[in-house]
Amino acid sequence: MPTLLHIDSSARSGLSGADPHGSHTRRLSARFVKQWQSQHPHGRVIYRDLGAAPPAFITGQWIHAAFTPADAREPWMHDALAESDLLISELLAADVIVAGVPMYNFGPPAQFKAYIDNIVRVGVTFGFDRTRKGQPYWPMLSEQGKQLVLLSARGDFGYDAGGKMAASNHVEAAVRTAFAYIGITQVNSVAIEYDEFADERLAQSIRHAEGKVDELLIGLRGVKQPLKNASKTPLIQKIEC
Repeated sequence: MPTLLHIDSSARSGLSGADPHGSHTRRLSARFVKQWQSQHPHGRVIYRDLGAAPPAFITGQWIHAAFTPADAREPWMHDALAESDLLISELLAADVIVAGVPMYNFGPPAQFKAYIDNIVRVGVTFGFDRTRKGQPYWPMLSEQGKQLVLLSARGDFGYDAGGKMAASNHVEAAVRTAFAYIGITQVNSVAIEYDEFADERLAQSIRHAEGKVDELLIGLRGVKQPLKNASKTPLIQKIEC
């Protein structure tokens, strides 16, 4: 059974075009999920709303716990890593990750950066061995064939390669770099622009982005089968912690 991890990180609730002041990225991710479910009627969707419930920021105790071998951790260390464990378990279960990540001040929202900090974890999603020659780090998810669909929205325009604002776009680069570090390199991205202008250019950008989302769904390849002993779960699991 294929599994989709659906992540929203916009501080705006609701969907643009349907709700007052609704989110463009939530609109795109909802469109993606709806069509993915039509293609995979028996698939599982895990939902994580980072905008409504941001993950905790990394602390000194978190770092201490993460770099302590699992069999040597004290009870408080397991508590410190509990949320990270849950977020990573969702990621590991997913074949496709669709993430709505709007541009805030030229980069991802703080809540999405907190998510990245929780899932990029030594010994779990990336390896580290200072005795290795050359590169001491290696991605641990590189053989799993996971795919990331990154859906963004920007107030201005010209943030794509070659555009007037391309040098100020730190959303796609930051997200792609972090996910590649743990081994997820199959990434597709779509973005809406002109939000602050709220004119026909915005409407056209939305139509274009929705068309690109539809094309992505056609192009996504098949996904792996679940383990035989995997427990049965609801087709849609909404998680808000």
